[in-house]
Amino acid sequence: MADRRGRIQRDDAQHPVLGVFEYRAALFDGPGLPLRLASFRNLTLQPGERLVRVTACTICGSDLHTLAGRRAAPSPSILGHEAVGMEVTTGRRVTWSILSCCGECDHCRRGMEPKCERLFKYGHGVHAGAPSGGLSELIVLRPGTLVLEVPEGLADEVVCPANCATATVAACFRVAGPVRGRTVLVQGAGLLGLTAAAMAAAEGAAEVHVVDPDAERRELARRFGATATGAEGAPAVDVAFEFSGRSAAMPALRVGGVWVLAGAVFSVPPVAVDPEAMVRGLWRIEGVHNYRPEDLGTALRFLDGAGRQFPFGELVARSFPLAEVNEALAWAGEARPVRVMIRP
Repeated sequence: MADRRGRIQRDDAQHPVLGVFEYRAALFDGPGLPLRLASFRNLTLQPGERLVRVTACTICGSDLHTLAGRRAAPSPSILGHEAVGMEVTTGRRVTWSILSCCGECDHCRRGMEPKCERLFKYGHGVHAGAPSGGLSELIVLRPGTLVLEVPEGLADEVVCPANCATATVAACFRVAGPVRGRTVLVQGAGLLGLTAAAMAAAEGAAEVHVVDPDAERRELARRFGATATGAEGAPAVDVAFEFSGRSAAMPALRVGGVWVLAGAVFSVPPVAVDPEAMVRGLWRIEGVHNYRPEDLGTALRFLDGAGRQFPFGELVARSFPLAEVNEALAWAGEARPVRVMIRP
């Protein structure tokens, strides 16, 4: 018989069965509705799946967009994807990619795993009969999910956003190319923008300009490597990263410059582009949506190395138990911290 946390039994080498009793999860029933705490029983793992006991999950901006109805999500479902936990079978402290992919379709073979034809995204979809979001005591990881052990000494507050914000920024830098000795612009000083400023500084950018309308966020950006900040505008740059999702105009780029956009994950007004200037300036415009599995490894190496010099742990303003998830969300809406943490 399994205890409340559960134990693994095996009826053959390929089909582990897990008896789990009363594991809890916060269910999303639709925009504008409070999350509903529910209990579940008798979870069965399918071949190739892994079970992780969630120890912490931070609330991402996309979760808030879903709750407000700006982003579509099925219901009922379990939100939350910026998570860390203990793998039940190995006892390892792990994090995992935000998506699982087949590795076989045309998009996967071309290095576009985020567009896999059989894509599944944790915290954004429903995995029938199994918890698939971080706002739960347990989560089942499907085959095709990259699972990585967390380096020692990295706090939950630092690690949780790695499989979303940090890995997405790593993808943006991969697309942009080297920034050493170059002038970098970061548009938006949320977690993505602060992480990009820190990565640019760590990689030896000559200047790091951060623009954001919030004065407190601009001041915070100074602690993450920004050499200059402003409410809007910036000089001509070599590399620009757009994380705000609301840029009114294309930034000024030097010859050979690149503009990487990752913030517009819901409908925003269009931005004008001068085709002649783009041709003559040899500019590139790149869109990044989520990331390749390899980018998660880059994110963890950054946090375990150069990232330790920046106060990432301080960006989680408060921690709440799972039972108080709605209080946490209400406080996040009022105080507008960079991140709030839920501990199941």
